[in-house]
Amino acid sequence: MATTNVLYSTMVRAGRTTYFIDLKEAKNGSRYLSICESRNHGDKKQKTTIRVFDDSIDEFRQAVNDAVSALNQ
Repeated sequence: MATTNVLYSTMVRAGRTTYFIDLKEAKNGSRYLSICESRNHGDKKQKTTIRVFDDSIDEFRQAVNDAVSALNQ
């Protein structure tokens, strides 16, 4: 796996779920958003990660914004 540098990192706690949102830069210089969900299930932890690369980040952001707008209606 390529070495990554974390450029920005934040964490959001929501009950038994924690979200880690990181902006990373891969060894080849490409940047991507990494969103990791860590959820406790008793004595087990379940982790799910998605990566959104810089060439599609604007579309991803618009989709999230649209979903938040629909939620607030």
